[in-house]
Formats: sequence, structure tokens, C-alpha cells
Amino acid sequence: MRLLPALLFATLALPALAANPKSDPKPEITREPAKPQALNAVHTLRQIPEACARLEGMFTGQAADPYAFAVVRISPTCQPRARFVDAAKAKPSEKTGWKLNDLIRVPSAACGTQFAVVRVWRKPVDVATPALDAQGKARIYLDEARKQAQSGQMAAVPMFAAQMAVEGTPCR
Repeated sequence: MRLLPALLFATLALPALAANPKSDPKPEITREPAKPQALNAVHTLRQIPEACARLEGMFTGQAADPYAFAVVRISPTCQPRARFVDAAKAKPSEKTGWKLNDLIRVPSAACGTQFAVVRVWRKPVDVATPALDAQGKARIYLDEARKQAQSGQMAAVPMFAAQMAVEGTPCR
């Protein structure tokens, strides 16, 4: 599975994609705002082990692009059980089956009125247990799984997407 291109596309989340905070649904994970972060200090926002991904950010101090946001693969040997997709293409919303999983607010230490806001969306899937065989066991056979993959009949996997926006008043 080639996760790296999807991770690279996810780093292009635009501030314009961020939803209106007043209309945001309640996130599945409730958390307080993070500790204020210094300029040019890379910090981890969240890890998503199912997708082998880590969300990282950094306040840049530049007016044109005040916050750098990236989705980074945790480990080259990690086997993902979920996909991380580009939020610009997926356009996550509750109407399309996505759930607001997490709302991360990070204040800038250099400018207390400016926040980086990351919305993490999750699209769950119903996972069906494989049919039981003659011995009463649910098994997945390699040859059958390969045939399914070649025919494009693979089961859906959960997906994640992240949107980043800088909110608040910029400092001079």
C-alpha cells in the first residue's frame, strides 16, 4: 500500500477548508487547548497509529504562512489498518459519513491571540467477520485475498483526514 503520496497530499490542507467553529459538530475526543508553542519549534499534534501517521506543526512567524502543518509516516515498517486521505479531495463532513474525531487548538507562544486549529475527521466502516469454515473458524486465505485485491473487491478500510486553519488575530 502506498501511503506516502496520500500523506503528502494531506499536508496541503488549506485554511479555507476549515469549517466554521460555531457550526462544528462535537468531536469524539474532547481536549483542552495545547500548551503555547514557540516559533520554529516542531511539535506533535497527534498520532494516529491505525494510519501509521503523526500530525506535526510549527509556528513560522511569517505573515503569509504562519503555521506549517504536515502528516508524517510513523515508521517505514508500520502496516496501516486505515488510510489517511487528502481533506481537500475527501471534503469530510457529517453529511458524507465522516465524524469529527478531534479538534486540536494550539496557541502561539509569540502571539497569544493566534491559534492553529486542526480538525481530524474519521470515516468509519462496518467490518464484517469472515464466514466460518467447516471447523468453525473465521479465516482469511492468502490466495483468496490476492484474487479479491486483483479484482478490486477489497473491503473498505477506515479513513482519516485533517484540516488545518490559523484562527485569531495575527500579531505584528
